[in-house]
Amino acid sequence: MSVYIFGGSVKKLRLALSVCFFVAIMMCLASCGESMITEYSLPTNMSIPQGITTGQDGNIWFAETHSDKIGKITPSGKLTEYPLRKQSSPYSITGGPDGNLWFTEQLGNKIGRITPSGKITEYPVPTSGSMPQCITQGPDGNLWFTETNGNKIGKITPSGEITEYPPLRAWAGLEGITAGPDGNLWFAEGQQNWIGMITPSGAVAEYNIPTAHSYPWGITAGPDGNVWFTETVGKIGKITASGAITEYPAPAGAGDICKGPDGNLWFASGHNGNKIGRISSSGRVSEYTVSTTDCGPIGITAGPDGNVWFTERDGNKIGRMKISTRH
Repeated sequence: MSVYIFGGSVKKLRLALSVCFFVAIMMCLASCGESMITEYSLPTNMSIPQGITTGQDGNIWFAETHSDKIGKITPSGKLTEYPLRKQSSPYSITGGPDGNLWFTEQLGNKIGRITPSGKITEYPVPTSGSMPQCITQGPDGNLWFTETNGNKIGKITPSGEITEYPPLRAWAGLEGITAGPDGNLWFAEGQQNWIGMITPSGAVAEYNIPTAHSYPWGITAGPDGNVWFTETVGKIGKITASGAITEYPAPAGAGDICKGPDGNLWFASGHNGNKIGRISSSGRVSEYTVSTTDCGPIGITAGPDGNVWFTERDGNKIGRMKISTRH
């Protein structure tokens, strides 16, 4: 005996149920994708948060360029701000070997240090109007930074002594800098389309990116023993210790990039997009849309909670991307 429901057979019913199940799964995935990102509004309006990093105190720290403040957010979302001098324009921030946070002041032409309790000390950069840009902890126990206008690589000791080294090329347009797995520092030359390397003793080498006018921006050490960098034209690059470069198609407008807790690279795509991206060591790219429209994700870091945290330059928010090892 056949059973009929809604004028169809059991076979048709099974087909209909399969379709409904597939639609339900897709809706669930879409919903889960949206809930993966949480955003926290900053107390100060139009603060323009940029660089972001994780401190040894277990919190996330970031630079507020327009409001001249250093911000701190706990993994649970509690926000605190620490004011700097007017027109200091903090841009990039990193954890130091001394347990403090170190940051660049673009207009203040200084390197700043802030303790976990909020005490701030500043050190003037010798080159006038150098516009210190990005900063990272080096393998030698010092902090290293780029100078966009000064066209130099700077090194500052935990006690505040600064040494400067010029790159090989004039007007390199220096951007991101990172400690590489080879014990050297690697940096992006945005205007000259090169990736540079400097040893702790100051010897510099440069490597040309195959794609012309790629404008390299963010740079980080990857989980595969290579250095990875973003190209705002729409590619992610990988460079070996010997200087061999591989490029992978990616969303245009990528900003900073970091090594994630899941073994992938994560990047902020806010120059021409509104997304957080992920790229595997093999070059496979995925994207996740941030709820706030035109928020301009720019800085990104691996958080102490196993997630990825990012700044929304135009949205005036800090975002958290929940990471799953199943990605």
